[in-house]
Order: sequence, then structure tokens, then C-alpha cells
Amino acid sequence: MINIGISGINGSMGQILYKKISEDDMFNLVMGIDSRPELYENKCRVFEKPADSDIYPDLIIDFSHHSCLDELLLFAKEHGISLVLATTGYDAAQIEKIHSYSSDIAILYSANMSFGINLLKTILEKYSKLLDERSYDIEIIEKHHNKKVDAPSGTAYILADAVNSSISTPKNFVNGRQGRTNPRTTNEIGIHAVRGGNIFGEHEVIFAGSSDIIEINHTALSKDLFADGAIDAAKWLYMKEKGMYCMQDMFEI
Repeated sequence: MINIGISGINGSMGQILYKKISEDDMFNLVMGIDSRPELYENKCRVFEKPADSDIYPDLIIDFSHHSCLDELLLFAKEHGISLVLATTGYDAAQIEKIHSYSSDIAILYSANMSFGINLLKTILEKYSKLLDERSYDIEIIEKHHNKKVDAPSGTAYILADAVNSSISTPKNFVNGRQGRTNPRTTNEIGIHAVRGGNIFGEHEVIFAGSSDIIEINHTALSKDLFADGAIDAAKWLYMKEKGMYCMQDMFEI
């Protein structure tokens, strides 16, 4: 049995994760972390900050906020706790810090815990080169609910990076085109964010050619998708040696 904690336990994803973990015989939910520790009556102790906790689980799944990263990494390192980081919105310096801490603890990080998105990433890594050589313009549109704070999404950047990893000359990312007065150039990937309602998550990669258009789409039908992926990741990461891991390591794709 894995002694587990949830960072961001009282958020919308944290509560979905809480319910699923509570029903899974492989887990013993021992603690939670949340800036609003008394918001719900969880069946475990919930601490406002990691440093407040006197309970040290084997592993923590994080669905909180990118501003919470430093305290969580320090707590995990001090107590030898593995991390599944499912939070989005990290900047380049934070990503670098995550990698540096992986020399001391096991960390699996993904801006999207969906198997389908990781499969889409693999498809883009394999075939984008063929389309780029044929002068297809590449655009990415992502849609999320109106509570999401970061834009474009971390997943949109994952997909754009997957394209760039495939082609000979990486392209520049252009986030929207407001204020631009020049035509689209060939050395760019347009990334566009839509926010509204309760959209769980939609990502569309468009390859627009002179004679046809190829579209690759992924639509999340429920937030359960991301909780299920995080749980699978936690089971996979448990007992792994220290190091940096991603979802593609887990699924071997």
C-alpha cells in the first residue's frame, strides 16, 4: 500500500483525485495540502503549507498552483518523497528547478496527464517533419474552462515542442496575432487560447496546406481523465529510483 498525499486537495481536480484515491486499495491517503485547509471535511489531515505537515507520505500528487512549487519541492527533498507534478503554468526557471530536484528524488512531471495527449505528442514527433517539408502552416488551438488561469495551456506548448522536435529548423511560437500587421511567416507556429464555460480541455493541431487541411484533435470529456492518469503515474512512479520521468516513460510510447 502506498502512503499518499494530495497537494491542492480542496481544488476541483484535488477533490476528484481525493474520491478516486479513497476508493483505491493500493493507496492509503495520509495527508493533504491546500491554502484553504478547512474548505471540505476530508478524511485525512490537511495542512495549509507543506512545512506545516508532520506526516511524510511515500508520494504526493500535485494539482495545485505553480506558485506552490518551491515549498513542495523543498518538503519532498527533505523527507525523500516522490512527486507526481500535474500542475500547469510553470515558467522556464521552474522547469529547470524541477529537473535539478530530480537528482535527489523521483519526479514525474507532465502538463497533461492524459494518455491520449501523450499519444498525440508521439504522432506529432513522428510525422510533423513530413508535413513541414511540404510547406504546411501549423496552428494550435486550445480550449479550456473559464477558471483556468494560464494561457496558452501547458499542453499547447507540449504539442508545439513535439512539432519542433521533429522538424529540421524549429519554429517560433506566436501566441495570438493581435496587433500584428504583417502576413503570417513560414517559421512560426500559431498558438491560440479559448476560455469559456466548463470546457474540460480541447486541443487541435492544424496543418494547413495550399490544397488541403489536416487536423488532429483531442477532446477531454471529463476531468476524471486527468485524475486517472495521475493515479496511474503514482502507481508507476512508486519505488522508482530518483530521477526525472514523464508520461511517455510510463506508457513506453
